[in-house]
Amino acid sequence: MAALSVKATTFFRWLQKENQREALAGYLFILPTFIGYTTFIIGPILVAIGISLTSYDILSPARFIGIENYTALVSDSRLHKVYLNTVYFTVVAVTLNVGMGLLLAVLINRHMPAFLKYIFRTAYFFPVLVALAYCSIIWQYLYQKDTGIINYYLGYLNAPPIPWLSSPVWVMPSIIVMDVWKNTGFAMLVFLAGLQNIPQDYYESAQLDGAHHGQLFRYITLPLISPTLFFNLIIYMIGALQVFDSIVVLTQGGPGDASRSLVMYIYENAFQLFQMGYASAIAITLFIVIMLLTLVQFRVGRSWVHYE
Repeated sequence: MAALSVKATTFFRWLQKENQREALAGYLFILPTFIGYTTFIIGPILVAIGISLTSYDILSPARFIGIENYTALVSDSRLHKVYLNTVYFTVVAVTLNVGMGLLLAVLINRHMPAFLKYIFRTAYFFPVLVALAYCSIIWQYLYQKDTGIINYYLGYLNAPPIPWLSSPVWVMPSIIVMDVWKNTGFAMLVFLAGLQNIPQDYYESAQLDGAHHGQLFRYITLPLISPTLFFNLIIYMIGALQVFDSIVVLTQGGPGDASRSLVMYIYENAFQLFQMGYASAIAITLFIVIMLLTLVQFRVGRSWVHYE
């Protein structure tokens, strides 16, 4: 019995050392990622929080002012307008991108020759590969009031030319249309991958029971691609709240502040007005908004996202 006890003790010591070696190997593997995340994500966030508590114009030393930058946000009427623009863009652009992506994926996933599927996938996904600045320049020419192609063809319908980028009414819808044309292909590709992972046996069994196409989509397709839908909603929401490039190229935020986004307002305060503290305070509010909305979506997603 004593010998057996010694062997058991030796085995457990060896097992403990083996577990420690495996844990050390695991920590070493994640160390580069941890260093990168800390350096480029956590570090800048902490620095931004520190700068947001100061009055800092780059040219002179930072002066601690507490929460004055945050209290100034409440009375900034331009910031309120910019926030409304960003929320409007996010709600409409995310809805259209995800909705159109799902529709295109369902249509392409139907029975058709393989080469047609390849052509459609390539055609709809190609804009995603083109740099956003180039797409914005192209659409800027399309949207010109007097020489743009869109108004040129509207003239054949005896319709008056529309000031797409110079009217406060039309400017945001115009930017959203370009954004949907540019980004829907990514959602389509993700949805297509989710649809192709659904076993066909589910559809065949439901059809034998008399289910029609609407019922197949509602009770089989939607529940099984709900994780994919959830992923697209999160990705597109975060991207839309940070919209910047397309607005800068198309309108520079105009006319007035009709199309100015939150990130563009942060950039202007930081690098044109040199109000680094105030710009950092706005950036922190955007970070908090994105974090809270993401957490809310994860919380709400528990009730409708189905994992196999």
